[in-house]
Amino acid sequence: MTGRYVRELREVDETQVAVVGGKGAQLGGLTRIDGIRVPDGFCVTTDAFRRVMAEAPSADGLLDRLSRSDPDDREAIRTLSARLRRTVEGTAVPGDVAAAVTRALARLGERAACAVRSSATAEDLPTASFAGQQDSYVDVVGPAAVLRHVSRCWASLFTERAVIYRRRNGIDDRTVHMAVVVQRVVSPHASGVLFTADPVTGNRRDATVEAGFGLGGALVSGRVNPDVFTVRDGEVVARAIAAERRGVHAPAAGAAREVATGPRGRERPVLTDAQVVRLVRLGRRIEARFGRPQDIEWCLADDGFHIVQSRPVTTLFPVPDPGPGDRDGNGDGGGDGGRRRVYVSVGHQQMMTDPMKPLGLSVWRLTAMAPMHEAGGRLFVDVTRRLASPASRAGLLDVVGRGDPLTRDALETVLDRGDLVPTPLPDAAPGGVPGRGSGGGPDPIGTDPALVTELIERSEASVAALERDIRTKSGPALFDFLLEAFEEHKRVLGDPLSMRVVMAGMEAAWWLGDKLGEWLGERDAADTLTLSAPGNVTSRMGLALLDVADVIRPHPEVVEFLRGVGNAGNTGKTAKTRKTRKTGNTGNAGNAGNADDTAFLDELGELPGGPEVRDAMEACLERYGMRCVGEIDITRPRWRERPGTLVPVLLDHVENFRPGAAGRRFEEGRRKAREKEQDVLSRLRALPDGDRKARETKRMIDRVRTFIGYREYPKYGIVSRYLVYKRALLEEAGRLVRADVLREREDIFYLTFHELHDVVRSNRVDGRLVQRRKDAFRSYHALTPPRVLTSDGEAVNGAYRRDDVPAGALTGLPVSAGTVEGRARVVLDLARAGLGAGDILVTAFTDPSWSPLFVGIAGLVTEVGGLMTHGAVIAREYGLPAVVGVERATRLIRDGQRIRVHGAGGYVEILP
Repeated sequence: MTGRYVRELREVDETQVAVVGGKGAQLGGLTRIDGIRVPDGFCVTTDAFRRVMAEAPSADGLLDRLSRSDPDDREAIRTLSARLRRTVEGTAVPGDVAAAVTRALARLGERAACAVRSSATAEDLPTASFAGQQDSYVDVVGPAAVLRHVSRCWASLFTERAVIYRRRNGIDDRTVHMAVVVQRVVSPHASGVLFTADPVTGNRRDATVEAGFGLGGALVSGRVNPDVFTVRDGEVVARAIAAERRGVHAPAAGAAREVATGPRGRERPVLTDAQVVRLVRLGRRIEARFGRPQDIEWCLADDGFHIVQSRPVTTLFPVPDPGPGDRDGNGDGGGDGGRRRVYVSVGHQQMMTDPMKPLGLSVWRLTAMAPMHEAGGRLFVDVTRRLASPASRAGLLDVVGRGDPLTRDALETVLDRGDLVPTPLPDAAPGGVPGRGSGGGPDPIGTDPALVTELIERSEASVAALERDIRTKSGPALFDFLLEAFEEHKRVLGDPLSMRVVMAGMEAAWWLGDKLGEWLGERDAADTLTLSAPGNVTSRMGLALLDVADVIRPHPEVVEFLRGVGNAGNTGKTAKTRKTRKTGNTGNAGNAGNADDTAFLDELGELPGGPEVRDAMEACLERYGMRCVGEIDITRPRWRERPGTLVPVLLDHVENFRPGAAGRRFEEGRRKAREKEQDVLSRLRALPDGDRKARETKRMIDRVRTFIGYREYPKYGIVSRYLVYKRALLEEAGRLVRADVLREREDIFYLTFHELHDVVRSNRVDGRLVQRRKDAFRSYHALTPPRVLTSDGEAVNGAYRRDDVPAGALTGLPVSAGTVEGRARVVLDLARAGLGAGDILVTAFTDPSWSPLFVGIAGLVTEVGGLMTHGAVIAREYGLPAVVGVERATRLIRDGQRIRVHGAGGYVEILP
């Protein structure tokens, strides 16, 4: 009975979302699965909704106003959405639509109790479920009542919660349409929800069944306590039977009501184990049909289970593909006979847990030292082989634990269970550590500063050769050249001498921490001994911006102009320019943002003192312009491309520091380090065997000060090369835009490297693929990547197992000694920091681009990090008390609260 305004459920499937909405399409798909019963019904199509919207007075104007409203103006959204609902509900259902619904209803039985359920085109999607955002009704009887409730469902597209949900998921109100599902109500003995994957842990092997007596709506709303069953591999492995029993029942026609069950109902479970297992088998069929874990609403009547809804579970983190890597990967193809896998997050090691765009993912994989797998816009390393080999397991746990102790605890949690990595795998190889190489020479190296100088010169020569040689490359030849450049990239990154120097500095720091703790009871002495260590490119960058602030400070007109630039950046707008931007302005080649992002540098030349300030900023950008937040993703805008990002930081420095602050801070650090060295050596000599202990300690102090600064340089080399790659790729993107192949240059960010190569060769692009990638990337922001992920989909994040933290304090990892109390500034965007003197920075993670903020704060708290990650290294360099790895710090600490950071104790107190 196909028609324009009504479709029977059995006539549609999951491909027809545009016609019957997400819920209707899923229900139609369910009818196609052997053995799955779906209550009989039909869909009122989106054509009927569009017809009503076209006839609704003022709806178009209200939608225009809603689209222009500020996303943060809740009052405006509330008012406009309420007016839209009244308008839609007040519009009469057109006669031909009403007639089609009435005819379909007659086939169900005009006096049958029906459920009337919203089914929007943006609903029950793989990336956004929209669960509960629109309205549904049960026990609706008769044509007049059904039509009235169909109108209510149409209007519920514009509830305040639905509008806000769409805004958060980047969905335009005008692109969403509403269908309505009408189904005969089943009067069940029991009902509930089945998750085909554990909704808490994400484990795909475990199915969870919640069951209650009567109708399922009360269970979903929390009014009825459910029985809960866990099924694994076809067997009930856990059950929790509700102590209190209430059920919601409905007569054949009439309002549902809540009733207490009798004594027998309180004693017996809602379902038998056999019924639970049978239900899960049905759920596995549904999951196979739709290709992903499902959240399924079911009911049990005399004739068996009925499925009343199935939607994707959108909150689960995806599972990495264990198969051979694609052309943009560097995977080894697995090859372990389908064994279950254990993956470690690269982002937690690299201090960048945000999702990456496809081009960023593929370039990182092509230039990384270890095979990697993608899931949810993040990268993971398969460590199963290393865990399975006792010879490599200890080393992996040690290195990972020093980077992030929660990751180590998560891995140990998986190992302790003994069910995932039970026996050594064949040919167990060392493999790579997330974010690091797999080598490192066995021979010790001498404490020679010339080694650091040699390595830096090698890296700079390699980058200079890259910049020189890439200038003549374009088209397909550019991609062939880049593949060779990626191999050079890995050769430089994997230089055995470089890795030995990095490890020498870290091992010296660990030695000092362990030995001075043992001998002097002073584990944090190394923090002071490394202050102002030479050669740290990241800490030098922060001091360089203090020097730029010194150039700005004497020129009030420049300061006022930059305030305008900073304010424009904070509101997401671009400062107005007084002259046309010059063609060929440095930074244009890589600019991924607004064309005026570098224009203010030209304007500075018109102001008193402006040329001097512009030259100082240009010099700083020449040295550090390749940096940015999330810099391991090549698609992120660099400072060279958006120098306005630095303006708020520079203005804070102008206000909060006196001239010459950079030099004073560096010299103060060196003085403290010298004094600490003299102090510990003197105290050691007074101990038994003190001369030997002092000699060994002096050797390690010299070693740590010689090598620890180089720890930051390899990352600097990587991002220096990334800016060169990016400029060349965006030049190609510009050509594709001019040839009408791409709509905009940034579309290349949603293609992998090899896909982009194909586009350049063919001058053709799949626009639908680009749009799907954009939609997927937007959805990945709602996912929280776990530290450890198994091939079963289980997310494991680890825990601190400590009993030395005060009640109510937030536990983390101590990485830089000292205690400080101050105002917490919760900052998620560097450009919007607004930090004052004495503030404590609280953020999710820091990479080197955050270092300019470190010179003006009093302490640091991050959600991700370890002893030798960038934030910890720079915090010690600047003498800032710091605690990292504090789970959910940006949510548990409110902006503006007073907190106390215990850098040595590894915890944060929230003060009254």
